[in-house]
Amino acid sequence: MYERMLDKSNKPCLSQIIEYIGKDGYARLCKLEAYLETQYNLSRELRFPFGNNYGWGYKYSHKSFHLFYVFFEKGAFTVLIQIGDKQVPAVEKTLVALTPKAKKLWVTRYPCGNNGGWIKYRILEDADLLDIIQYIRAKKSPPKQN
Repeated sequence: MYERMLDKSNKPCLSQIIEYIGKDGYARLCKLEAYLETQYNLSRELRFPFGNNYGWGYKYSHKSFHLFYVFFEKGAFTVLIQIGDKQVPAVEKTLVALTPKAKKLWVTRYPCGNNGGWIKYRILEDADLLDIIQYIRAKKSPPKQN
């Protein structure tokens, strides 16, 4: 369950990605992208980063500022976001509004720097999108005004 697309020699096309993450997963990914496009100058790049254990995914950026990765999994996708030391205060301000799942992921993050870290958030339901959006906004305040 939740196996990743680990064949580096087989770059997936969109139809393969949709089939792999499932219609619900793809719908959630589209919702996430649609929202972020209203907030950021969003760019997306299909990548196979970090060696052979993470697999295929999208790298999302605002202009040249890296926001997060999405890794494709069987029936879902996982967001991998790095929160730097300078972004920790913004994350701590948002913790009160996050679900217990999101709070636990912050407490158990993989350390990076003095206080920051890497968060792996598997998106399984629409409520998860609200949490990950808060983490993204804490990492980079949206520059666009609606």
